[in-house]
Amino acid sequence: MRQLVQNISDQIGKETFALICFLAFLFLTFSSLTPRFLTAANLSSMAFQLPVLGILTLAMLAPILSGGLNLAIIFTANLSGLTLAWTLLQAGGPDAGIFAFIIGVAAALAVGAAAGLVMGLAVAYTGAHPILVSLAMMIFLRGLGEFLTRGGDISGFPEFVGTIGHGSLFLIPIPMIIFTLVALAWHIMLVSTKHGFSVYMIGSNLNASEYSGIPTKKTLTLIYTFSGVLCGIAGILMVSRFNSVRVGHGEALLLVTVLACFLGGIDPFGGFGKVMPVVIALIILQVLSSGLNLLGANQHLSTAVWGLFLILVMVIRHVVNQLRNYLARRE
Repeated sequence: MRQLVQNISDQIGKETFALICFLAFLFLTFSSLTPRFLTAANLSSMAFQLPVLGILTLAMLAPILSGGLNLAIIFTANLSGLTLAWTLLQAGGPDAGIFAFIIGVAAALAVGAAAGLVMGLAVAYTGAHPILVSLAMMIFLRGLGEFLTRGGDISGFPEFVGTIGHGSLFLIPIPMIIFTLVALAWHIMLVSTKHGFSVYMIGSNLNASEYSGIPTKKTLTLIYTFSGVLCGIAGILMVSRFNSVRVGHGEALLLVTVLACFLGGIDPFGGFGKVMPVVIALIILQVLSSGLNLLGANQHLSTAVWGLFLILVMVIRHVVNQLRNYLARRE
């Protein structure tokens, strides 16, 4: 049995295996504390709630891997959602057809890509720090969105838009299908393409990557452009989930995306990390939130637990690293 566990751990990575074990522990704990946890209704609810946060986290993932950060993900998603909403309203609102929706989706993705492209060009060609660039973009997008909406909500969409956010295909929530496809595509891009290799190399050492012939400027530009596209997808899902759009929707999720990345083993300085552990970390956070909610805990308590959990993980990692260094010196 021990050899089997060791083989599984070696195949998927020790950190991923530890996250899976902790996820299993959470499932067992909450299912024993409340019989409602393992019900189809609760599991379905979690599957509908997770994708928006998941896609926004993937949008944050590549910039962090490259040694940067994208603080504008929420407002990029909001402005993309506003673009889709405006397109539908111009086509008749509740009476808009599928063609108008397709045009709106394309426009929303284009807006997200454009925001990411501007940030990528600024980071790559001016040498400005990604935090400052994305912060400036966040402020700009927020101000633009507030100006366009005058601080209000936009609603009144065709019924089929809500189906995307609330419907299922073969009993699997459509948002979860979209998130799974995006995560799979992101994983393939990072581990099987030249662009993914360049992302890791830039995160490890930008100057050395440039000297070795890696197209650092092109890669940085693409990193933030692709991040913007994912924000566009998240914005479309937010419109379909809430049946309305407003600047500031999901604003509280910004720091949670960073938390999920670090919990999933992404190095905060860049260069190391994978998609699969981050996906597991997202599920852990969702399980914690749903489990505490079923136990009657306040939503703010769930947020506090997320923060404490991240601190605990960092402490454990530090202790493990110190122990490894100590054992290496002894040998």
